[in-house]
Amino acid sequence: MIEKWQILRSQLVFDNEWVKIRQDEIELPNGKIIDDFFVIVRPDIALVFPVTQNQELVFVRQYRHAIGEILLELPAGGFDPAIESGEAAARRELKEETGYVADQMIKLATLYDNPIKDTNKIHLFIAENVHLSGKQQLDVTEDIEVQLIPVAKVMEKIVAGEINVSGTIAAILFGLNFLRK
Repeated sequence: MIEKWQILRSQLVFDNEWVKIRQDEIELPNGKIIDDFFVIVRPDIALVFPVTQNQELVFVRQYRHAIGEILLELPAGGFDPAIESGEAAARRELKEETGYVADQMIKLATLYDNPIKDTNKIHLFIAENVHLSGKQQLDVTEDIEVQLIPVAKVMEKIVAGEINVSGTIAAILFGLNFLRK
């Protein structure tokens, strides 16, 4: 039978507004003690599958510094669930990153981002009949190009490797399944 690990001691070893790192001393079910299991405490993520009336998905293309690449993704952003709801964060990020708004959002799923080392979750939403409402409201670190892709073409882009961010792919799978119903 699988058992949970026991936390013997836990301390925050790095803390800033973007990321916190926690060092746990843990005891495994077999009795072995590990004193340096590091956990990244990050904000949750709201990710939107935004569909226009013309059955196009609103994507963002942006530079991702950790890997040094420009990637095609669905609109998303971090939030603190103690302060803001996932839906409010999804609406905010969609508008800020793309200028598009949605009359209605429906929650599709909540997934763990990287549960071996990260604490955060990804909250997936679908927004149908989104429409352009204004200009982007980008943060200083953001340089985002909005790209519309027909829903019918999105799986081809995944297979071709043009869309390769795991959260975006998960949202696409959930979103396409929702649209089929």
